[in-house]
Amino acid sequence: METVLRGKNSTVRISPELPTVIIGERINPTGKKKLARALSAGDLSLVREMAQAQVEAGAAVLDVNVGAAGVDEVALLPRAVEAVFDVVDVPVCVDTLDPQALAAALAICPGKPLVNSVNGEEEKLAAVLPLVAERGAAVIGLLMDDDGIPPTPEQRLAVAHNIRDRAAALGIPAEDIIFDPLVLAVGTEPQAGRVALETIRLLQAELDANITAGASNVSFGMPERDLLNRAFMAMAIACGVNCPISHPALLCDTILAADVLLGRDEYGMRYIKACRARKG
Repeated sequence: METVLRGKNSTVRISPELPTVIIGERINPTGKKKLARALSAGDLSLVREMAQAQVEAGAAVLDVNVGAAGVDEVALLPRAVEAVFDVVDVPVCVDTLDPQALAAALAICPGKPLVNSVNGEEEKLAAVLPLVAERGAAVIGLLMDDDGIPPTPEQRLAVAHNIRDRAAALGIPAEDIIFDPLVLAVGTEPQAGRVALETIRLLQAELDANITAGASNVSFGMPERDLLNRAFMAMAIACGVNCPISHPALLCDTILAADVLLGRDEYGMRYIKACRARKG
């Protein structure tokens, strides 16, 4: 199964047989007061800086979210996407809960973008999937539905089947759906990591799916969060995650090392190149 994303003049291929693709998470105002203030003021200079820094740190796709308080996402999200393409040429992941903002951003987005996201809720399926189909985009499918986040891997897999079936009915191919198992915090749900990892295994084994995950979610409320995030990321990649949404500057080394050990980086060439670049 291969998902293909495109920027203006670049192509990114996501597949279990290929090296892990990093989706940079930093252009998101959640927990970032400076970025939130800038977006509220319509200032996109920080968006451009973050785009460049993440690509330099190893991101191959950039998530773009402008959902700060007081922001008109319909107006600002397309401008933010354009700001990213002003400085880098990698595919974007358009991240919004507002279908109107999503439609506006997809209308000006070059190449083949990724949409973040749809889930199994009827309202979301009806609002998001037609936009994905019309644009010919790919989409992240979150494994939750109208009953919330299922507690077991098998129930989450059932949500994945439903999302895939509903997408197929609109002509969206299976390869254009990337699933997110939903990683919860182990500080409040001790089995959250195990459930997410088993869900990843099932998605890979039964659907041959490409899989994303947000590693930082697992460590909320815990000390030494970076340690937990790095450990979980390596485990998730071993189970089947191949395009995590992450902070590239903090997790790129872990991802490169995991790819070497799993045989996804032939002769460790990406790993060696990164080590040599770091030494200057």
